[in-house]
Amino acid sequence: MGLDGDLSNRNSQSTLCAQLDELNGSWLAAMRAGRFSQAWRISDAALRLRSGMECSHWPRHEQFIWRGAPLAGRRVLIRCYHGLGDTIQFVRFASRTSARHVTLWVQPQLLPLLRSMRGIDRLAPLDEGTPRISYDVDIELAELMHALRVTPEVLAPELPYLHVRPAELEAAGDERLRVGIVWAAGQWNVRRSIPCEWLATLGDIPGIAWFVLQRGPSLSEWRHDFGTIPRIDDIVDEARALRALNLLITVDTCSAHLAGALAVPVWTLLPYDADWRWMRRRAETPWYPTMRLIRQPRAGDWRQVLRIVERDLRARVAQVGGASEARS
Repeated sequence: MGLDGDLSNRNSQSTLCAQLDELNGSWLAAMRAGRFSQAWRISDAALRLRSGMECSHWPRHEQFIWRGAPLAGRRVLIRCYHGLGDTIQFVRFASRTSARHVTLWVQPQLLPLLRSMRGIDRLAPLDEGTPRISYDVDIELAELMHALRVTPEVLAPELPYLHVRPAELEAAGDERLRVGIVWAAGQWNVRRSIPCEWLATLGDIPGIAWFVLQRGPSLSEWRHDFGTIPRIDDIVDEARALRALNLLITVDTCSAHLAGALAVPVWTLLPYDADWRWMRRRAETPWYPTMRLIRQPRAGDWRQVLRIVERDLRARVAQVGGASEARS
Protein backbone atom coordinates (compact mmCIF):
# COMPACT_ATOMS: atom_id res chain seq x y z
CA MET A 1 0.00 0.00 0.00
CA GLY A 2 1.37 3.43 -0.94
CA LEU A 3 1.38 6.64 1.06
CA ASP A 4 -2.02 7.66 -0.29
CA GLY A 5 -3.45 4.32 0.82
CA ASP A 6 -1.92 4.63 4.30
CA LEU A 7 -3.34 8.16 4.70
CA SER A 8 -6.76 7.06 3.49
CA ASN A 9 -6.75 4.15 5.94
CA ARG A 10 -5.77 6.43 8.85
CA ASN A 11 -8.52 8.91 7.95
CA SER A 12 -11.04 6.09 7.74
CA GLN A 13 -9.99 4.77 11.14
CA SER A 14 -10.18 8.28 12.61
CA THR A 15 -13.70 8.73 11.26
CA LEU A 16 -14.73 5.35 12.61
CA CYS A 17 -13.33 6.13 16.08
CA ALA A 18 -15.17 9.47 16.11
CA GLN A 19 -18.43 7.69 15.27
CA LEU A 20 -17.83 5.14 17.99
CA ASP A 21 -17.08 7.90 20.52
CA GLU A 22 -20.38 9.57 19.63
CA LEU A 23 -22.25 6.30 20.05
CA ASN A 24 -20.52 5.71 23.37
CA GLY A 25 -21.73 9.09 24.63
CA SER A 26 -25.28 8.23 23.61
CA TRP A 27 -24.97 4.82 25.27
CA LEU A 28 -23.82 6.36 28.54
CA ALA A 29 -26.73 8.80 28.52
CA ALA A 30 -29.22 5.98 27.90
CA MET A 31 -27.79 3.79 30.67
CA ARG A 32 -27.72 6.64 33.18
CA ALA A 33 -31.38 7.27 32.40
CA GLY A 34 -32.20 3.58 32.85
CA ARG A 35 -33.20 3.19 29.19
CA PHE A 36 -31.43 -0.12 28.65
CA SER A 37 -33.37 -1.15 25.54
CA GLN A 38 -32.27 2.06 23.83
CA ALA A 39 -28.69 1.40 24.96
CA TRP A 40 -28.70 -2.04 23.31
CA ARG A 41 -29.88 -0.54 20.01
CA ILE A 42 -26.92 1.83 20.25
CA SER A 43 -24.66 -1.13 21.04
CA ASP A 44 -25.99 -2.90 17.96
CA ALA A 45 -24.95 0.08 15.83
CA ALA A 46 -21.50 0.10 17.44
CA LEU A 47 -21.17 -3.63 16.77
CA ARG A 48 -21.85 -3.06 13.08
CA LEU A 49 -19.31 -0.23 12.92
CA ARG A 50 -16.64 -2.35 14.59
CA SER A 51 -17.09 -5.21 12.14
CA GLY A 52 -13.64 -6.14 10.87
CA MET A 53 -11.92 -3.63 13.17
CA GLU A 54 -8.86 -4.89 15.05
CA CYS A 55 -8.43 -3.88 18.71
CA SER A 56 -6.08 -6.49 20.18
CA HIS A 57 -3.35 -3.83 20.49
CA TRP A 58 -5.60 -1.64 22.70
CA PRO A 59 -5.46 -1.77 26.52
CA ARG A 60 -7.38 -4.85 27.58
CA HIS A 61 -10.17 -3.00 29.39
CA GLU A 62 -10.92 -1.10 26.15
CA GLN A 63 -10.98 -4.14 23.88
CA PHE A 64 -14.22 -5.46 22.42
CA ILE A 65 -14.34 -9.23 22.02
CA TRP A 66 -17.84 -10.26 21.05
CA ARG A 67 -18.75 -10.03 17.36
CA GLY A 68 -22.47 -10.79 17.78
CA ALA A 69 -22.36 -14.59 17.57
CA PRO A 70 -25.08 -16.46 19.53
CA LEU A 71 -24.09 -17.97 22.87
CA ALA A 72 -26.86 -20.51 23.45
CA GLY A 73 -25.86 -24.14 23.09
CA ARG A 74 -22.19 -23.35 22.50
CA ARG A 75 -18.91 -23.48 24.41
CA VAL A 76 -18.46 -19.93 25.67
CA LEU A 77 -15.27 -18.34 26.97
CA ILE A 78 -15.93 -15.27 29.12
CA ARG A 79 -12.92 -12.97 29.48
CA CYS A 80 -12.72 -10.71 32.57
CA TYR A 81 -10.75 -7.70 31.33
CA HIS A 82 -12.08 -5.04 33.72
CA GLY A 83 -11.53 -4.48 37.46
CA LEU A 84 -12.36 -6.80 40.34
CA GLY A 85 -15.51 -4.86 41.19
CA ASP A 86 -16.70 -5.09 37.58
CA THR A 87 -16.17 -8.84 37.61
CA ILE A 88 -18.13 -9.24 40.83
CA GLN A 89 -20.94 -7.08 39.45
CA PHE A 90 -21.24 -8.65 35.98
CA VAL A 91 -20.46 -12.28 36.84
CA ARG A 92 -24.16 -12.74 37.67
CA PHE A 93 -24.78 -12.96 33.91
CA ALA A 94 -22.45 -15.94 33.36
CA SER A 95 -25.20 -18.37 34.32
CA ARG A 96 -27.75 -16.81 31.94
CA THR A 97 -26.10 -17.54 28.60
CA SER A 98 -27.86 -20.90 27.95
CA ALA A 99 -24.43 -22.07 26.82
CA ARG A 100 -23.46 -25.72 26.61
CA HIS A 101 -20.29 -25.01 28.59
CA VAL A 102 -19.08 -21.81 30.27
CA THR A 103 -15.45 -21.06 31.05
CA LEU A 104 -14.67 -17.93 33.06
CA TRP A 105 -11.14 -16.62 32.44
CA VAL A 106 -10.93 -14.53 35.57
CA GLN A 107 -8.54 -12.64 37.83
CA PRO A 108 -6.69 -15.22 39.97
CA GLN A 109 -7.51 -13.48 43.26
CA LEU A 110 -11.23 -14.05 42.61
CA LEU A 111 -10.97 -17.79 41.95
CA PRO A 112 -11.64 -18.95 45.55
CA LEU A 113 -14.65 -16.65 45.84
CA LEU A 114 -16.24 -17.58 42.53
CA ARG A 115 -16.15 -21.30 43.21
CA SER A 116 -19.45 -20.74 45.02
CA MET A 117 -21.09 -19.46 41.80
CA ARG A 118 -23.69 -21.51 40.00
CA GLY A 119 -23.71 -21.84 36.21
CA ILE A 120 -19.94 -21.73 35.61
CA ASP A 121 -18.45 -24.99 34.38
CA ARG A 122 -14.78 -24.03 34.55
CA LEU A 123 -12.74 -21.30 36.20
CA ALA A 124 -9.35 -20.48 34.69
CA PRO A 125 -6.80 -17.91 35.96
CA LEU A 126 -6.49 -14.84 33.75
CA ASP A 127 -2.97 -13.98 32.59
CA GLU A 128 -1.32 -11.64 30.10
CA GLY A 129 -1.13 -14.24 27.34
CA THR A 130 -3.77 -15.87 25.19
CA PRO A 131 -6.21 -18.39 26.66
CA ARG A 132 -5.21 -22.03 26.24
CA ILE A 133 -8.87 -23.00 26.29
CA SER A 134 -11.14 -24.54 23.65
CA TYR A 135 -14.27 -22.54 22.88
CA ASP A 136 -16.77 -21.70 20.13
CA VAL A 137 -17.54 -18.10 21.10
CA ASP A 138 -15.72 -15.66 23.36
CA ILE A 139 -17.02 -12.50 24.97
CA GLU A 140 -15.80 -9.96 27.50
CA LEU A 141 -17.75 -10.20 30.76
CA ALA A 142 -19.22 -6.68 30.55
CA GLU A 143 -20.47 -7.42 27.01
CA LEU A 144 -22.85 -10.06 28.37
CA MET A 145 -25.35 -7.32 29.22
CA HIS A 146 -25.64 -6.48 25.54
CA ALA A 147 -25.66 -10.09 24.36
CA LEU A 148 -28.47 -10.93 26.80
CA ARG A 149 -30.40 -7.66 26.24
CA VAL A 150 -30.59 -7.15 29.99
CA THR A 151 -33.17 -4.70 31.41
CA PRO A 152 -33.29 -3.13 34.89
CA GLU A 153 -36.19 -5.39 35.85
CA VAL A 154 -34.05 -8.52 35.58
CA LEU A 155 -30.70 -7.21 36.84
CA ALA A 156 -30.80 -8.79 40.27
CA PRO A 157 -30.87 -12.58 40.36
CA GLU A 158 -31.70 -14.51 43.47
CA LEU A 159 -29.47 -12.93 46.10
CA PRO A 160 -26.92 -13.61 47.33
CA TYR A 161 -25.15 -15.03 44.30
CA LEU A 162 -21.84 -15.34 46.13
CA HIS A 163 -21.63 -17.47 49.26
CA VAL A 164 -19.18 -17.57 52.18
CA ARG A 165 -19.42 -18.29 55.91
CA PRO A 166 -19.45 -15.21 58.17
CA ALA A 167 -16.24 -14.43 60.03
CA GLU A 168 -16.12 -14.31 63.82
CA LEU A 169 -15.59 -10.64 64.57
CA GLU A 170 -15.12 -8.90 67.90
CA ALA A 171 -18.28 -7.38 69.36
CA ALA A 172 -20.37 -10.09 67.72
CA GLY A 173 -22.13 -10.82 71.01
CA ASP A 174 -23.09 -7.35 72.19
CA GLU A 175 -25.94 -5.04 71.18
CA ARG A 176 -23.88 -2.61 69.13
CA LEU A 177 -24.30 -2.32 65.39
CA ARG A 178 -21.38 -3.86 63.54
CA VAL A 179 -20.51 -1.36 60.81
CA GLY A 180 -17.66 -1.57 58.30
CA ILE A 181 -15.99 1.43 56.65
CA VAL A 182 -14.07 1.81 53.35
CA TRP A 183 -13.11 5.36 52.33
CA ALA A 184 -10.65 5.07 49.45
CA ALA A 185 -11.04 3.82 45.89
CA GLY A 186 -8.20 3.21 43.47
CA GLN A 187 -5.75 5.96 42.58
CA TRP A 188 -7.01 6.03 39.00
CA ASN A 189 -10.11 7.97 40.15
CA VAL A 190 -9.42 9.93 43.31
CA ARG A 191 -12.80 11.71 43.05
CA ARG A 192 -14.37 8.57 44.49
CA SER A 193 -12.29 8.70 47.69
CA ILE A 194 -13.03 10.57 50.93
CA PRO A 195 -10.20 12.10 52.99
CA CYS A 196 -9.73 9.71 55.88
CA GLU A 197 -9.42 12.50 58.44
CA TRP A 198 -13.00 13.58 57.69
CA LEU A 199 -14.29 10.36 59.21
CA ALA A 200 -13.26 11.32 62.75
CA THR A 201 -16.75 12.38 63.87
CA LEU A 202 -18.20 8.96 63.06
CA GLY A 203 -16.42 7.67 66.15
CA ASP A 204 -18.62 9.91 68.30
CA ILE A 205 -21.76 7.97 67.39
CA PRO A 206 -22.65 5.66 70.30
CA GLY A 207 -23.81 2.10 69.89
CA ILE A 208 -21.54 1.17 66.96
CA ALA A 209 -18.68 -1.30 66.73
CA TRP A 210 -16.62 -0.07 63.79
CA PHE A 211 -14.59 -2.37 61.55
CA VAL A 212 -12.03 -0.93 59.15
CA LEU A 213 -12.22 -2.94 55.93
CA GLN A 214 -10.07 -0.65 53.80
CA ARG A 215 -7.39 -2.54 51.90
CA GLY A 216 -4.20 -1.49 50.15
CA PRO A 217 -1.91 1.50 50.86
CA SER A 218 -4.77 3.73 52.05
CA LEU A 219 -5.18 1.61 55.19
CA SER A 220 -2.09 3.37 56.62
CA GLU A 221 -4.15 6.61 56.70
CA TRP A 222 -6.32 5.29 59.54
CA ARG A 223 -5.16 7.07 62.70
CA HIS A 224 -8.49 7.43 64.50
CA ASP A 225 -8.93 6.09 68.03
CA PHE A 226 -11.92 3.92 67.16
CA GLY A 227 -12.44 0.89 64.98
CA THR A 228 -11.06 -2.64 64.79
CA ILE A 229 -8.93 -3.65 61.83
CA PRO A 230 -9.65 -7.33 61.14
CA ARG A 231 -7.04 -9.41 59.40
CA ILE A 232 -7.89 -9.58 55.70
CA ASP A 233 -5.42 -11.47 53.53
CA ASP A 234 -7.58 -12.00 50.47
CA ILE A 235 -11.02 -11.31 49.02
CA VAL A 236 -12.56 -14.34 50.73
CA ASP A 237 -11.47 -12.94 54.10
CA GLU A 238 -13.10 -9.65 53.15
CA ALA A 239 -16.29 -11.41 52.07
CA ARG A 240 -16.45 -13.33 55.35
CA ALA A 241 -15.94 -10.11 57.33
CA LEU A 242 -18.73 -8.43 55.35
CA ARG A 243 -21.09 -11.30 56.10
CA ALA A 244 -20.58 -10.66 59.81
CA LEU A 245 -21.59 -6.99 59.59
CA ASN A 246 -24.94 -5.28 60.03
CA LEU A 247 -23.90 -2.60 57.54
CA LEU A 248 -21.04 -1.54 55.27
CA ILE A 249 -20.39 2.11 54.47
CA THR A 250 -18.12 2.44 51.45
CA VAL A 251 -17.16 4.59 48.51
CA ASP A 252 -17.60 3.29 44.96
CA THR A 253 -15.08 0.48 44.94
CA CYS A 254 -14.86 -3.30 44.83
CA SER A 255 -16.14 -3.62 48.41
CA ALA A 256 -19.49 -2.10 47.43
CA HIS A 257 -20.03 -4.75 44.75
CA LEU A 258 -18.86 -7.54 47.05
CA ALA A 259 -21.30 -6.50 49.77
CA GLY A 260 -24.12 -6.25 47.25
CA ALA A 261 -23.39 -9.68 45.76
CA LEU A 262 -23.42 -11.15 49.29
CA ALA A 263 -26.73 -9.37 50.06
CA VAL A 264 -25.10 -7.44 52.92
CA PRO A 265 -26.73 -4.05 53.68
CA VAL A 266 -24.45 -1.36 52.21
CA TRP A 267 -24.49 2.41 51.90
CA THR A 268 -22.48 3.40 48.83
CA LEU A 269 -21.19 6.99 48.84
CA LEU A 270 -21.02 8.44 45.35
CA PRO A 271 -19.39 11.49 43.76
CA TYR A 272 -21.68 13.96 42.04
CA ASP A 273 -20.84 12.71 38.54
CA ALA A 274 -21.19 9.04 39.42
CA ASP A 275 -20.46 6.11 37.14
CA TRP A 276 -23.14 5.14 34.61
CA ARG A 277 -24.11 1.98 36.48
CA TRP A 278 -25.59 3.97 39.36
CA MET A 279 -27.83 5.90 36.95
CA ARG A 280 -29.00 9.39 38.00
CA ARG A 281 -30.82 10.80 41.02
CA ARG A 282 -31.57 7.40 42.53
CA ALA A 283 -31.20 6.42 46.17
CA GLU A 284 -31.54 2.73 45.33
CA THR A 285 -30.20 0.52 42.56
CA PRO A 286 -31.66 -2.45 40.70
CA TRP A 287 -28.21 -4.01 40.73
CA TYR A 288 -28.26 -4.70 44.47
CA PRO A 289 -31.52 -4.61 46.47
CA THR A 290 -29.61 -4.32 49.78
CA MET A 291 -27.72 -1.20 48.64
CA ARG A 292 -28.53 2.43 49.34
CA LEU A 293 -26.89 5.20 47.30
CA ILE A 294 -25.89 8.47 49.00
CA ARG A 295 -24.77 11.03 46.43
CA GLN A 296 -22.82 14.26 46.62
CA PRO A 297 -25.28 17.15 46.12
CA ARG A 298 -22.56 19.03 44.24
CA ALA A 299 -19.11 18.13 42.94
CA GLY A 300 -16.63 17.47 45.75
CA ASP A 301 -19.12 17.88 48.62
CA TRP A 302 -18.28 14.88 50.80
CA ARG A 303 -19.08 16.92 53.92
CA GLN A 304 -22.80 16.82 53.17
CA VAL A 305 -22.63 13.11 52.38
CA LEU A 306 -21.00 12.45 55.76
CA ARG A 307 -23.60 14.59 57.55
CA ILE A 308 -26.31 12.36 56.05
CA VAL A 309 -24.39 9.25 57.08
CA GLU A 310 -23.96 10.47 60.65
CA ARG A 311 -27.60 11.55 60.97
CA ASP A 312 -28.98 8.28 59.64
CA LEU A 313 -26.58 6.15 61.66
CA ARG A 314 -27.69 7.88 64.85
CA ALA A 315 -31.31 7.25 63.88
CA ARG A 316 -30.58 3.59 63.20
CA VAL A 317 -28.80 3.15 66.54
CA ALA A 318 -31.77 4.74 68.30
CA GLN A 319 -34.13 2.41 66.47
CA VAL A 320 -32.10 -0.66 67.44
CA GLY A 321 -31.90 0.55 71.04
CA GLY A 322 -35.64 1.04 71.18
CA ALA A 323 -36.24 -2.44 69.82
CA SER A 324 -33.87 -3.90 72.43
CA GLU A 325 -35.70 -2.12 75.24
CA ALA A 326 -39.03 -3.36 73.93
CA ARG A 327 -37.76 -6.96 73.99
CA SER A 328 -36.55 -6.60 77.57
